[in-house]
Amino acid sequence: AAVSAARNGAKVVLVQDRPVLGGNASSEMRVTVNGVKSLSNKHKVERETGIVEELLIENWHYNPQESYHVWDHVLYNYVIREKNLTLLLNTTALDVDVSKNKIKSVVCRQLTTETDFTVKAPIFIDCSGDGFMAASAGAEFRQGREGKAEFNEKYAPDEPDGWVMGDCIMMSTKDMGKPVPFHAPDYAIPFDAEKALKDKHRKIKQVKEGFWWVELSSDVDIIGERDEIRHRLLAHFYGVWDHVKNSGDFPEADNVALDWIGSIPGRRESRRFMGDYILNERDLLEARHFDDAVAFGGWSLDEHCPGGIENLDEPASYFHSRFKEVYQVPFRSLYSKNIDNLLFAGRNVSVTHMALSSTRIIGTCCMMGQAVGTAGAMCAEKGVSPRKLYQKSINELQEQLLRDDSYFPYRPAKDKNDKARTASLIFASSTSSGDVKNLTNGVGRDLVDKINHWQSSGLNAELQLEWNKPQKFTSVEMKFDTNLQRNMMMHKNPAKNKSQVTAVPPELVKEFTVEARVQGSWKEVGKKEYNITRLVKINFDEVKATAIRLNLKNTHGKNNIRMYEVRCY
Repeated sequence: AAVSAARNGAKVVLVQDRPVLGGNASSEMRVTVNGVKSLSNKHKVERETGIVEELLIENWHYNPQESYHVWDHVLYNYVIREKNLTLLLNTTALDVDVSKNKIKSVVCRQLTTETDFTVKAPIFIDCSGDGFMAASAGAEFRQGREGKAEFNEKYAPDEPDGWVMGDCIMMSTKDMGKPVPFHAPDYAIPFDAEKALKDKHRKIKQVKEGFWWVELSSDVDIIGERDEIRHRLLAHFYGVWDHVKNSGDFPEADNVALDWIGSIPGRRESRRFMGDYILNERDLLEARHFDDAVAFGGWSLDEHCPGGIENLDEPASYFHSRFKEVYQVPFRSLYSKNIDNLLFAGRNVSVTHMALSSTRIIGTCCMMGQAVGTAGAMCAEKGVSPRKLYQKSINELQEQLLRDDSYFPYRPAKDKNDKARTASLIFASSTSSGDVKNLTNGVGRDLVDKINHWQSSGLNAELQLEWNKPQKFTSVEMKFDTNLQRNMMMHKNPAKNKSQVTAVPPELVKEFTVEARVQGSWKEVGKKEYNITRLVKINFDEVKATAIRLNLKNTHGKNNIRMYEVRCY
């Protein structure tokens, strides 16, 4: 959210209460950056693009050693290089000044410097999960589960209650090459393996990276109980690990020792702040189309057990339903219905408990973040509320998100300022798949039933656009191939990484130049010698030209060039 707002011209302060960025995905918690990966169609994976895609590629570029601590610094580098962005780490919100349903300022304290900051802004975005700032401002929120009747959700409980999905503690291990004893701490809670392991989801299939079902929930106040939950989670975890090491049932653990155990619980659910629309289970299952779509999701309806490991009478998770296609997330679910200048992204957005069982996944949350960051910058520039932005400028917001490599189904880009759409001719030096005309159809990826790319036959390919009359140009923008139907996230268990590429995607174009034909002669206006992003924007001083030519030299490993979009401005 912060990066997208800064890139779109806003002055941004990013306030983070931990010493590292990344939240649940950071080295402190190490939750995998999952996204859409279990669709029941031939794609199965439909990876998120935009900022989250850039982050994942940069991680493999800077961090082939698969270190979570280095991942923290990849995120840090990514943020601090934005010239419009000020980062305040170790800083937490203390107090909020609200007047006439608008946040005027937030007082924050940086613990490391013993300094208080008063942050004043026209727009505030709460991406903190628990949402202390938003709640302190009086933003309306819900906690717990809705009953079946309220939204006609077939997987919801019959009656509403206070249960939320639980927190969990993660771990990773190390093979010591010789038998290693384990002595449980005094506070460990014995694991009822006989009862627990009857559930097909509560299985100990590996001893490398922890067990997501070691989790605890609350039906009262999961935020207020956090420290007690943290202690009990550790106690239950050590009980499970004691069983793994000392029951004799897992000889593969004999040489294995704990290498890292989280000290901060990873949280799935607490407050959900209400917007002008509450996204619900039926919207997801029916793949409802929204006129204000700004993101997509598709992780299964994955509702975890009320009570977690202290409720062994129910399954660890109800994997209620996989999706045949991705669903849309509407902008109206990403801003407050009663605080005029407040937006949200992440697990605290305006959804029902059942919808949250899918939308809480980190890749989906990242797309929401890019959407509200872009929207926040537009609101600040125009001097309007998010609601007014929806009412007056939702098309403009969608067009900017699509230009910046976001995606939402059934909404192709149709930017009237994109001169590539008015080219009289577009052609390539060779074609082995697709069609060059696909590069201007407004859809920046292949669909399950439709190709939207152009692919060359071999390297050193050329792509050319022609106009009947000279045009003024200052930028050319391209979307290249990174294989969006393949996983790219880092895991705590390196064995899982072996099933995917752990480097810059080999399909991605590595080196190219951009030329403009000015008064009959070709002039180089931009180039990349080592590209690592799917979306590339080449900006240059204004030229008046009748043609633009891309000289696409090579990739990071594949033998053909594949592109999904070209734009000219």
